[in-house]
Amino acid sequence: MIKQVGPTTINEHHLASCHCGAVVLRLHLPDGIVNPRRCDCSICRRKGAIVASVPLSGIEIVQGHDKLRLYEFNTKTAKHYFCSVCGIYTHHQRRSNPNEYGYNVGCLDGVNPFDIQDVPTNDGVNHPADRVR
Repeated sequence: MIKQVGPTTINEHHLASCHCGAVVLRLHLPDGIVNPRRCDCSICRRKGAIVASVPLSGIEIVQGHDKLRLYEFNTKTAKHYFCSVCGIYTHHQRRSNPNEYGYNVGCLDGVNPFDIQDVPTNDGVNHPADRVR
């Protein structure tokens, strides 16, 4: 868990926003940023975002619900949300755990994700949901 990124303390209730500020989220982060990671699946390679997760109840859309757009592909299990004004990805309902949202760490107020060291990359090309059990 990460409670400090550069000069920014991660608050229990931390705001996050898209680039233009049309979409504002309030995240419940009692343990700070937990398990930040990248993914190499087709969409994440293009987004390039560092993500972390919260339960579905851990994100509240404070502003701009009408500005959010949904993108789905492949199995349509994951729900990817982005701002329709500036195009920034803010969060997604996870495919590997649909009871969680992944959120864009770079959208957290005051956080420069490049200040987070040693961010692992998940194998999204060989997604766990695609593996034969």
